[in-house]
Amino acid sequence: QVSDVVRFLLVKDQKKIPIKRADILKNVIREHRDDSSEIIKRAGKTLQEVFGLQLVETDSKRHTYVLVNNLPRAEGEYLCRNKEKEKMGLLLVILSFIFMKGNSVKDSALWEFLHLLHVYPGKHHKVFGDVQKLVTEEFVRQKYLEVTSIPLMDPPEYKYQWGSRAEKETSKKDVLNFVAKIQGKDPTFWASQYSEASA
Repeated sequence: QVSDVVRFLLVKDQKKIPIKRADILKNVIREHRDDSSEIIKRAGKTLQEVFGLQLVETDSKRHTYVLVNNLPRAEGEYLCRNKEKEKMGLLLVILSFIFMKGNSVKDSALWEFLHLLHVYPGKHHKVFGDVQKLVTEEFVRQKYLEVTSIPLMDPPEYKYQWGSRAEKETSKKDVLNFVAKIQGKDPTFWASQYSEASA
């Protein structure tokens, strides 16, 4: 049972979409529901010891889980699977922008910033494909980004923040080091961000 749950979680995680406890019960555990908590706990232990992945509950009400990479990483390096490397590179840039702007940015400011990188909404990108869909749907669904509507705005405006998976998979310190490396400056140059990242 434990190995079946491990296999199920690894397959599901390839799409990076949060995994529901109900799906684990329905598809794998089935008649062993009484032992489900123990089975999931042991599966989590196996994932950590064998694959360096941590099973994290991201929503205790809905009982959803994600797998986050638990292996030690080089400073400022974002861990990801090879085929996802380009997308994760763009994500790291977006997470950096959000952090440097005070942990929350309007969608208009985010797209203005991405324009500087020649990444445009509604225009197919040779590496990222449909960028608008990637940012507003895929990264949000995968819990890397959180999007909320700003009240009383006409036309509607939205703001972006780090999602729960981003907070588990990387750190503000890593992101600040990444920005510092790109800008060729010491992380202490950004006093308030440095203070927040070091907290």
